[in-house]
This record gives sequence, structure tokens and C-alpha cells, in this order.
Amino acid sequence: MANIKQQKKRVKTNEKRRVRNLGIRSGVKTEIRKFRELVAAGDKEKAEEQLRVASRTLDKAVTKGVLHRNNAANRKSRMAKAFNKMA
Repeated sequence: MANIKQQKKRVKTNEKRRVRNLGIRSGVKTEIRKFRELVAAGDKEKAEEQLRVASRTLDKAVTKGVLHRNNAANRKSRMAKAFNKMA
């Protein structure tokens, strides 16, 4: 552990952010997984709704600084591509 006061504070804030980011990242993964399951099942209406939910979750993660905007854009693009390939 650091001896410098500012460094002790930095360690605390980094831990808080790490825990917050874990939760947000986990939520993003969950929404994407739900979307993939619906695509695999072939349920187009529910998949479309879940695509919107997952996209919104990705956008929120970008706003909070958890993901880079290009990373989120690529993920949304891949999901849209998978949705459009559905029969």
C-alpha cells in the first residue's frame, strides 16, 4: 500500500470504479446473451425488442465510460447483422 495520501485515495476510488464497471459490463453481457439466445431460437419479434434493450445498455455503458464508443458501435453492428440474417 502506498504511503502518500493522494495515492491512498486513488486506490480507494479505483476500487469503487472497478466494482461499478464490473456490474455494468456484466449487465451488457447479459443483454447480449439474451439477444443471441432469441436469435438462435428464431423468435424475430422478441429478438427485435431485445436488440433495442441491448443497444440501449451498450449506449449507457459508453456514457459511463465503461466501454469505448467504437467498441459499442461494433457490437451493435454485429447484433444488427445477426438480426437481419434471421429468416
